[in-house]
Amino acid sequence: MPRFVVEADGGSRGNPGPAGYGAVVLDPATGETLAERAEYIGVATNNVAEYKGLIAGLAAARELASDAQILVRMDSKLVVEQMSGRWKIKHPDMKPLAAEAARILPRAQVTYEWIPREQNKHADRLANEAMDAGKRGKQWEPSASTAALDHGAARALATPPAPVGPPGDAAKGAAAVRAALVTASAAKATAAQELADTLFADAEALTEAIEPCLDADAPAVAGSHGWGPDMGAPATFVLLRHGETALTPQKRFSGSGGSDPELSPAGLRQAAAVAEALAARGTVQTIISSPLRRCRETAQAVADRLGLTVTVEEGLREVDFGAWEGLTFAEVQQRFPDDLQAWLDSPKAAPTGGGESFLSATRRISATRDRLLSAHAGRTVLLVTHVTPVKILVRLALGAPPEALFRMELSAASLSAVAYYADGNASVRLLNDTSHLR
Repeated sequence: MPRFVVEADGGSRGNPGPAGYGAVVLDPATGETLAERAEYIGVATNNVAEYKGLIAGLAAARELASDAQILVRMDSKLVVEQMSGRWKIKHPDMKPLAAEAARILPRAQVTYEWIPREQNKHADRLANEAMDAGKRGKQWEPSASTAALDHGAARALATPPAPVGPPGDAAKGAAAVRAALVTASAAKATAAQELADTLFADAEALTEAIEPCLDADAPAVAGSHGWGPDMGAPATFVLLRHGETALTPQKRFSGSGGSDPELSPAGLRQAAAVAEALAARGTVQTIISSPLRRCRETAQAVADRLGLTVTVEEGLREVDFGAWEGLTFAEVQQRFPDDLQAWLDSPKAAPTGGGESFLSATRRISATRDRLLSAHAGRTVLLVTHVTPVKILVRLALGAPPEALFRMELSAASLSAVAYYADGNASVRLLNDTSHLR
């Protein structure tokens, strides 16, 4: 019998106010996203939006397999307790919604579990995307969503690896303290929840009273503002764009589908300069490069200076620009005006002739990011890559929309950096640093 996890959430900006919901169906074994649902529902309360999210999530799970066992995880104590049959449904708006949710699948196939808001970020992000779309007078579109991509990093780092070192060393002791702090914070939230359960008989009043306390105690939420327990050393990706090729000064499209040019004399000088700068900093522990020649040459210059080896990662390649390879922007605009405009307007559009869309590249690069985060937690890794992968990694770390890709400048041999913490938060620490070239 198949098993799914449904995570659902809803929100209202005003309560009541403009509202939307989000729901995601996950494979419990792998954490893979199987389905996403989100919708702007107009003016409604938080509770109505949460119920709408539950209904959408259960319906999506039923579409995948009507005989599946479902674990519903929500940060709404009200919905979880009412659907579990432990709290009476008093509000007239909630009764028909609860009845609708109960009819989707047999009661024996569905169980409910309350989770802290920090663990429901994927569904929360979908709900906010839906509300943002509603603000623009539109509905949420799956193709424009980055919820699954942005929270892939959080899942990759959900369980930090055990520290390496002899028993009783400082790293192990610090890790134990951090784990204890996280556990204590979670226990505090649970204790607050249990105490409130005894103090408030009315379900709606309980929800209003308890949620601010849970927000204050949630480690990931607090950590995003600089508070909360120490999550340990982040995984830091130092992002190095390769040095110049003959095509770079001419601003020609040069992706993974072109001639694979080598570094020009200027590019070789840039690679040597960045190698000296990184040697002076002394923080890089691992070097990983795109398979394209210009990146491998840049990476090798740094590796020779630092005494490290270079690992090639296929996922760090530049996008394939199809028929645009080797052309300038003006030449593409002249030859393929409609295709170029579509590419500028939508991340789903691919360059002429079978190129790779930004949406496809984002999926590839986010998967590469998650894989590297799992392998290099707590380390500083130099990723030698291209304009598009660097911009995508920065955009995802910021939670910025796809059009942000066109609003960043990245020079040849420039350095950027993103730190990824064990609670899933990311921090952009550097962008387009070229001080080493001056």
